[in-house]
Amino acid sequence: MKMNKMKTLICCGAAAFLLGLGGQAQAADFFAPLPKVTPKATDTAGHPDNFYKSDKVTKTTVFFNNIYDMKVAGNLFVPKNLKAGEKLPAIVVGHPMGAVKEQSSDLYAQKLAEKGFVTLAIDLSYWGQSAGTPRNSVNPDTYAEDFSAAVDYLGTQGFVNRDKIGVLGICGSGSFVISAAKIDPRIKAVATVSMYNMGNANRWGLNKSQSVEQRKAVIEAAAKERWAEVDGAPTAYTSGTTHAIDADTNPIQKEFYDFYRTTRGSYTTPGEDPEHTTHPTLVSNVKFMNFYPFEDIDTISPRPMLFITGDKAHSKEFSEDAYRRAKEPKELYYVKGAGHVDLYDKTDLIPWNKLTEFFTKYLKD
Repeated sequence: MKMNKMKTLICCGAAAFLLGLGGQAQAADFFAPLPKVTPKATDTAGHPDNFYKSDKVTKTTVFFNNIYDMKVAGNLFVPKNLKAGEKLPAIVVGHPMGAVKEQSSDLYAQKLAEKGFVTLAIDLSYWGQSAGTPRNSVNPDTYAEDFSAAVDYLGTQGFVNRDKIGVLGICGSGSFVISAAKIDPRIKAVATVSMYNMGNANRWGLNKSQSVEQRKAVIEAAAKERWAEVDGAPTAYTSGTTHAIDADTNPIQKEFYDFYRTTRGSYTTPGEDPEHTTHPTLVSNVKFMNFYPFEDIDTISPRPMLFITGDKAHSKEFSEDAYRRAKEPKELYYVKGAGHVDLYDKTDLIPWNKLTEFFTKYLKD
């Protein structure tokens, strides 16, 4: 499938949507070979610090199984000042869609661990160090299950209060933590940052820029590719973050490129092919068309929900929609001057105090 011959479904390493390019091809080759030397980031305002390492917490890479007997990997962060016999509240942190735990979620997990929480940044199934084949497959139900499995794991640790476990989903994971919380009341507090509704993003695009006819074209392309792979063709990938940019590249893609394709946030799990990072498989990506995370979101109440978005973020419509549908207690918090990717790693913009206040109120007090 030639990605530049039609309106292109773009996952941007975080979510899928139609750029609405009016049929115009992107000048840069979407799947061009990655450069041998990772370029430096150009957007350095706000102190991006994705690879932050805290000296106040201990980090342990752990593995546990979900209910489908699939191995899930996580980085567990525990405050160094943990007292003997103490049981702390805990938070599971999910990475952006197409990313891995080392991109954005480790940063959030460490910062919250510094505030007295046990935190666990996980790799979703089919990504990073977690199990699942084909690699980079889209499976929203399994993604949601991974968060419940992480609650299982945390609840068996002697230093965790199993009655005080919350979740934090960044970008695409924001929709997965909501999906998990709807059917897992052990999740006591839900926060999202720069959330994407991965279902609506694929069905309708940003600001409903995709028609039903265009949606059907995407589904048809996936169906044709499925026949091709049944007949022996290699796995095809779609969307994700472009490998190269030029003057004609859509600004949203440039925003993602500056994180995923530069030294600012570029990361490949050992053993994975860097050419495929952020790109889901083409035949599985249509699974998002059947994903409705905001349906029945009101049933999460009276458990609290916090939706954080930049007031300049192209994705803010999803947080606003979730807030409208949710019941109290709920809060929609805008970060002034922040775009979507800004809240992945810009430590001067991320509202650490707001997150700490929320989880302290509902998991500690």
